[in-house]
Amino acid sequence: MPDRRPPTLTRRGVLGAAAGTAATVAAGAALSAPAQADPVPVDHHEAPATDPALPKEEFRAGWIATTVNIDWPSRAGLDAETQKEEFLRRLADAKEYHFNAVVTQIRPTADAFWPSPFEPWSRWLTGTQGQDPGYDPLAFAVEQAHAHDLELHAWLNPYRISMKATTGDVGTDLSKLHPDHLARQHPEWVVAYPANETGQLYYNPGIPEVREFVIDAMMDAVDNYDVDGVHFDDYFYPYRVAGHEFDDDDAFAEYGGDFTDKGDWRRNNTDQLIQGFASRIKESKPWVKFGVSPAGVWRNKADDPEGSDTQAGAPTYDALFADTRKWVREGWIDYIAPQIYWARSLPVASYTVIANWWNDVCEGTDCHLYIGEAVYKVDVDTISPEWKNDPRELHSHVALSRELPAIGGNIYYNASAVRADKLNAMSIIRDEHYARPAFVPHSAHLPSRAPSAPRILDVCHEDGQWTIEWTNRSRRDGINATAWYGVYTTVGNPDEGDLADASNLIGVLAAGSDRTRTFTWAGEYDSKRRFVVTGLNRAWREGAPAVSRRPRRRH
Repeated sequence: MPDRRPPTLTRRGVLGAAAGTAATVAAGAALSAPAQADPVPVDHHEAPATDPALPKEEFRAGWIATTVNIDWPSRAGLDAETQKEEFLRRLADAKEYHFNAVVTQIRPTADAFWPSPFEPWSRWLTGTQGQDPGYDPLAFAVEQAHAHDLELHAWLNPYRISMKATTGDVGTDLSKLHPDHLARQHPEWVVAYPANETGQLYYNPGIPEVREFVIDAMMDAVDNYDVDGVHFDDYFYPYRVAGHEFDDDDAFAEYGGDFTDKGDWRRNNTDQLIQGFASRIKESKPWVKFGVSPAGVWRNKADDPEGSDTQAGAPTYDALFADTRKWVREGWIDYIAPQIYWARSLPVASYTVIANWWNDVCEGTDCHLYIGEAVYKVDVDTISPEWKNDPRELHSHVALSRELPAIGGNIYYNASAVRADKLNAMSIIRDEHYARPAFVPHSAHLPSRAPSAPRILDVCHEDGQWTIEWTNRSRRDGINATAWYGVYTTVGNPDEGDLADASNLIGVLAAGSDRTRTFTWAGEYDSKRRFVVTGLNRAWREGAPAVSRRPRRRH
């Protein structure tokens, strides 16, 4: 990247015999119905059919980059209202393409998009590091994402302090950082790489106090904001620049311990960051998901027989000192989103080869697998002709993702490219793959209890539109609180097959703070039409359904 017991669902939304189904709900759970009527049963069969083309659970997200104003704000120095309007347009784009999450960069260069006690305001907001933008961008982003029924994952960069001077940033000139910046207070923590006018500043990952500080700084966002996830991209140790070495010899001498190989020591440093941050997140808010989107290739087979059949120039294990496969196996992260930014036909790094490799790594683990997609290459990249000429290249990526059992969704880089929709590539994905809404995949590895069924208060039809009103009966807090609702519709009483995939799912809503919610849906009147509302907790575990009775009709 340039910068449910009842009903318990599988990651792909297919109801499994061992997982628990809506049939289990019908057999043992009380159903909620309008106060004036008796409960309506959900019919059940032993093996409901599901449509794999309509997954009920699928992560569909876009990255919103703030570094050097790639996506938002469009330029530094815009007034607060204009910045807010721009972010709302990004959310509107996400809804336009039927996403259910946005991954928004809030700590791009050891600075903050919120009033952090650890770090200065980001220069990408006002043009001046440390200058208050006049509002709290992170608070606004979280509030508005949820108002648009989207998860918000806070995208953080742990070690990067600056961008190149050519981007309008400070390059390697430490004196140009805000006077209170911790890098200026602890210059011994900082490495310039490369150490010339083309370089950038980084915190040294080999210093324990650095790791402790960056975790504290990042946890401030988790502790104080209602984010749904936190997210690292591919930047740990910097990408190698030919002819230059990252100068951490002194740190290795002081903190290397029993390590004789610097590469192993560096990977251990990155492991400690990941494991330490993961532990802190779960101590604070167990429902906040921790994800990493590394460069697509872990290792090439030529260097490791367990690697992928690729010839990538910067595999994460060797070039960035990030053993991403280990994090999956150890259960330190909740999801991994490898950036497979290549076409299927590229011999040295085929999308198909790498997607299959990651599927094998993640299958059978608790780590969800989402694939990072290079929308920015459509109609631009010429190395692979598909990017330039084939509007269905991205479509084929999603189709392959649907075929591989461990892949639970896709994330698109970047927001500006999604909006541009070159070659109509994103429109094709929306129309052919995302026509129905979908839940964010259930984090079944996070212990939680399903919410109580909502209580449907009213269903009426007027002027070609249905209105469904219900109230939240669950009073749980934390991970078990009702955070989302699913709304389904059928003609006739639903059975568990009707709830097994997204065929009849018409809405996914954030619960918000109001106990009573309404949902509108366009459709002709039919006295046999029924609506189903379910609650989902913060881990996206779905509770028992509430089923409507005969609707009212207003004339």
